[in-house]
Amino acid sequence: MLGAALAVAVVLLVALPFLREPAPDSDRLGELADADRRRLDAEEARDRALDALRELEADHRAGRVSDADYRTVIGAVRRDAAEALRTLDGMEAGTRANGTKTA
Repeated sequence: MLGAALAVAVVLLVALPFLREPAPDSDRLGELADADRRRLDAEEARDRALDALRELEADHRAGRVSDADYRTVIGAVRRDAAEALRTLDGMEAGTRANGTKTA
């Protein structure tokens, strides 16, 4: 009986480090560098603009947006999308010119 209790105690002692959740060094998320933050903002602006364009096109095709409303809005939506793409392309061109790799 004493041998069995000793064996269980040894197994628990050896297994305990593997059963315990490792403590993180820190729960804080790292802050992005300024260039990374600007790139992320530009990517988000691009995604929003392209989503708005897709949604407007789909609503127009489905008949939820009239031809007159579509013609009124489409120019501004396309300009926003084009500006967002130009901004992101300019950032990528600047990154390539600096000799760093883009994702």
